[in-house]
Amino acid sequence: MNPKDPTNGHIEKLVIIGSGPAGWTAALYAARANLDPLIIPGRATGKDLMPGGQLMLTTDVENYPGYPDGITGPQMMADFAKQALRFGVRAVTDSGIKHADDIDINNALFTPYQNVESLDLSARPFLVVGDKDFQCRAHALIIATGAKANWLGLENEQRLAQSGGGVSACAVCDGALPMFRDQEMAVVGGGDSAVEEATYLTKFAQKVYMIHRRDELRASKIMAQRALDNPRIEVLWNKIVVDVLGDDMITAIQLKDTQSNELSDLPVKGLFMGIGHTPITQFLDGQLELDDAGYVKLDDPGRSTTSVEGVFAAGDVADHVYRQAITAAGMGCKAAIDAERYLADQGLDD
Repeated sequence: MNPKDPTNGHIEKLVIIGSGPAGWTAALYAARANLDPLIIPGRATGKDLMPGGQLMLTTDVENYPGYPDGITGPQMMADFAKQALRFGVRAVTDSGIKHADDIDINNALFTPYQNVESLDLSARPFLVVGDKDFQCRAHALIIATGAKANWLGLENEQRLAQSGGGVSACAVCDGALPMFRDQEMAVVGGGDSAVEEATYLTKFAQKVYMIHRRDELRASKIMAQRALDNPRIEVLWNKIVVDVLGDDMITAIQLKDTQSNELSDLPVKGLFMGIGHTPITQFLDGQLELDDAGYVKLDDPGRSTTSVEGVFAAGDVADHVYRQAITAAGMGCKAAIDAERYLADQGLDD
């Protein structure tokens, strides 16, 4: 080790970045494989990565096996964290590395964790730099930073999304909830994602409005026609959402006509974002191969291996198709197993 190395020789076998379903599942599997993994969960006050991931903004989860009565997103992620920590997973907090015994397991997601500031994948072991003077090197990395939903940025939108007031960025996650059944709902967007969200919601909704700022859908022709042919979908052209109305629950959205600037209120019981997601990969600084949408590109669709040997990816940071808690957890499992085999092949698993 270079005597000028800022890590002072601190080397980890496996570092996991991110703490959504993929991150905590990878940590659990790695801990049970005696890899003594270190997880960097993300900062609760950060704009992107947060402990628990996007499920921290989800109220009721009814489609995850093992929870027959449903569970809130934050509680489910707290359960994930508890289970991983029970097997000795260590985490990077503002005050450095903490062992499971030093973390309040019942409030694990509210511990002041660090974000990853940057990585250096050009040398081995890899350099990992946190945002509070933490640095280490790692023989293997699992990237599980997820993707953030794109929001409109309205104050009431965020308030009602975080309180479970009928605003969501995932129709598959929330559309089947009893609160939305046989109601009128709205989807913002005009691309394939918006059409997919709107089409899915028609299974439960009385009617779905698609709010699009232009006079033509951006979706592929086949997807656009699917929306236009669906009797339960009505496209409101040349409209943008300028406010979300309601105290505890959404009651309406305020629309602005992009041509006349006229304002109008549309009564709805649910509002879903269909304007895409942004993978949290900026900190990689181009060191891993990404696809055209910015997601980490896997060199084998059935595995978690990336363009850099020893770096693995799991969850929504590498999956722009499914984006479900259960698929993310499955990918976390695969990443841990792939990392275990890689370390064993390198003779680094002891």
